[in-house]
Amino acid sequence: MDDRVLLDAGVVTRCRRRVHLESDPAMREVEKAPPDPGIEQRITDATEHRRFVAERLGRMLGDAWTEVPRDLDAAERERLTVAAMNEGVRYISGAQLPLDRANGRRGAVDLLVRGRDGYLPVLVVRHKITDPGSGARTSPLTDPNPASARTDERFKVRSHSRDQLRLAHAVRMLEATGMGSASATGGVIGVDADLVVWHDLRVPNWPGGRTALAEYDARFADRLAVASAAATGAEPLARPSRITECKGCPWWPTCERQLRADRDVSLVVRGEDAVSLRAIGVSTVDDLARLSPSAAEALPLTVARTGDVVLLAKAWLRELPLVRRVRRLSVPRAEVEVDVDMESYADSGAYMWGCWLSGADVGEEPGYRAFATWDPLPSDDEARSFAEFWSWFSSVRERALERGLTFRAYCYNELAENRWMLASAERFAGKPGVPPVSEVRAFIESDEWVDLFATVRDQFLCPNGKGLKVIAPSAGFAWRDPEASGENSMRWYRDAVGLDGAPPVAAQRDRILRYNEDDVRATWTIRRWMSSEAALAVPFAEDL
Repeated sequence: MDDRVLLDAGVVTRCRRRVHLESDPAMREVEKAPPDPGIEQRITDATEHRRFVAERLGRMLGDAWTEVPRDLDAAERERLTVAAMNEGVRYISGAQLPLDRANGRRGAVDLLVRGRDGYLPVLVVRHKITDPGSGARTSPLTDPNPASARTDERFKVRSHSRDQLRLAHAVRMLEATGMGSASATGGVIGVDADLVVWHDLRVPNWPGGRTALAEYDARFADRLAVASAAATGAEPLARPSRITECKGCPWWPTCERQLRADRDVSLVVRGEDAVSLRAIGVSTVDDLARLSPSAAEALPLTVARTGDVVLLAKAWLRELPLVRRVRRLSVPRAEVEVDVDMESYADSGAYMWGCWLSGADVGEEPGYRAFATWDPLPSDDEARSFAEFWSWFSSVRERALERGLTFRAYCYNELAENRWMLASAERFAGKPGVPPVSEVRAFIESDEWVDLFATVRDQFLCPNGKGLKVIAPSAGFAWRDPEASGENSMRWYRDAVGLDGAPPVAAQRDRILRYNEDDVRATWTIRRWMSSEAALAVPFAEDL
């Protein structure tokens, strides 16, 4: 192995091509995409969360706890970490683990806990790590030690493979120091910062009966081989191929140029499906577009409609943003309609419910209204804004039915709205105006709740994706804010409520309101467009 190659835990969940590019000396001066604002904000939020948890642990654990200052250089942090481990300090925060040159590993860990036979790693993450249920092994935050862990009857583990792989990396690094625990166990403190979930990394609960350690070892060995080849100028072991993660990758411009020059099939079919197609000699979009319907049906793909990929290839070659699957489009409509769009801030809560009312008169002015809280989340004021939304929404629905009018409500991709409607009803049960979970569930399972994303997915082929920002322009809609996006709205929200310690910015509240209004107007526009003759100008699949 080239001794210049030292990899952190992130490589095992990173694209192989990215690992190559980051390890190739020839790529150091290549211009990369600017940092994604949403990703940068999540990194900042995670850093703040780790700082908050460290301060809390320091207060609770007292003399048993020490912190390695995070603003020192890596070598000094490593020296202080090793000294604390040699002294047998029970809890070491911000640990920088010694470089494992023999095995090509480097890394840090948020917390080291001294167990019966050595140190165990604990991560601090800014996402939920449990769901209601039972079976998780947890210990209280006041005693973050696996010896105190018990089977929790309140929670089950929420699956986060990345957390377990990061723990496995730390376990292997601790093994190399000779001061790690033989238990191969690690813990995770989540966004709620109320307990530690403990993972036994030797349990065979991964696909194929593998353990987390075995999965990590296989992935790390592969990434190390890729990085070593890149560092020494050997034949690359990873070629570019478009996957979901490309969207926020700084190396995407480099990969995209090569993929477009090669007319690579992954520009139409991503992930493992692209790998499968190349394996049978279908390497370019042109190859795919030339396949007959019978050949398309026999393709070894994961998608349900294998014939669609051939049509997508033909559409891509003609630069068509949409292709109709059906001759006549159909959208469920009603005499009274409400478009709904929710704004949330990560896992902290839903701070806004925006609605666009249209259709027959029910005693309400048509148009936009929003129900929001500007108290920084999490906040009980979220219960008030949700209750006001549900009360207004239910009253419109009831008045429509009283007047003999049909009613439907619409969203774009119901997963988010459904999640926060149910979660809000559950979290704020018993507070004024908050509906029972059963009432919310009955509504979202009814024909009155329409996911326009599913309608678009079933009736259009979309070579460039099916997101609202991609589809709405074909219907003639444009957002007023040139930076409109879900990721950017996260940054605007921080300013709007003063999350960074600065005074709240009223202009950013107005910006979010305009953005939310445009989102619900966009779904309204798509629905009306699909119901009109204008949408029939979109090419029909059988005519390609």
